[in-house]
Amino acid sequence: MNKAKVLLEALPYIQKFHNKIFVIKYGGHAMIDENAKNYTAQDIVLLKYVGIKPVIVHGGGPEINRAMEKFGKKPEFIHGLRVTDEETLNIVEMVLTGKINGEIVSRIFKFGGKAVGLSGKSGRIILAKKKRKFIEKDGKKVEVDLGRVGETVEINTELLDILINNNYIPVISPIGIDEKGDAYNLNADTVAGDIASALKAEKLILITDVDGIMEDINDPSTVYKKLTVSDVKRLLKEGKIKGGMIPKVECAIKALESGGVKSVHIINGKIPHALLVEIFTEEGIGTMITKK
Repeated sequence: MNKAKVLLEALPYIQKFHNKIFVIKYGGHAMIDENAKNYTAQDIVLLKYVGIKPVIVHGGGPEINRAMEKFGKKPEFIHGLRVTDEETLNIVEMVLTGKINGEIVSRIFKFGGKAVGLSGKSGRIILAKKKRKFIEKDGKKVEVDLGRVGETVEINTELLDILINNNYIPVISPIGIDEKGDAYNLNADTVAGDIASALKAEKLILITDVDGIMEDINDPSTVYKKLTVSDVKRLLKEGKIKGGMIPKVECAIKALESGGVKSVHIINGKIPHALLVEIFTEEGIGTMITKK
């Protein structure tokens, strides 16, 4: 009976989300721990088989750091953004597109899914430009050069639409390309939000290493289950959202205000089958953000 109750609780959500696109940003612990990798891949395949259309965007910061150290390069960050010279960009592409992307595709295949590995350069999915970054120095705004770090100009969904409509799961690394054919390293959270907006996804789901947005970052029991955009803006202003959570909530706000995305979810990838619990249960497991 308990198993039947679980399935019955999931039924209205399966009906509601049938044929809807979910963009899932895959990152954090869920990309490192073997069990977590399997849980996530299984969840993605199950979503596909109940009629949801998953699109995966992945990062790979820790792997990039390790690869850079092997090549004798020290990772450098300015306000959370990786300074990316030509050599670093080559390492980033090698790790993201050459290694991590293929591993995710293979693991989805292992559990019965059909995935296609892509970078933002494929079919010019992500048209990018060099990102300009300003910091405060001696009371003045000073521009710093991040190298080959980019930001999205436009998302071209043509290739993604073809793959989604033919029952493939696109797996995308956040490397963009400009009009001249030059490549750029982009923030994976931001890219996931941009792609979700362009595809008018039902949900944008950000898998991370914390339980969601919390009132007290050191107390998981203070996690907010549901927030609106105005709530999130208030928490940002009050300084209660810090560090790596800032780009996540910024991309959530942008995706929701674009009008295409219905809800954004921030969940902890360390929890077994976090995706399924968040999507198919009333209680959920992380923080859900909606426009109103």
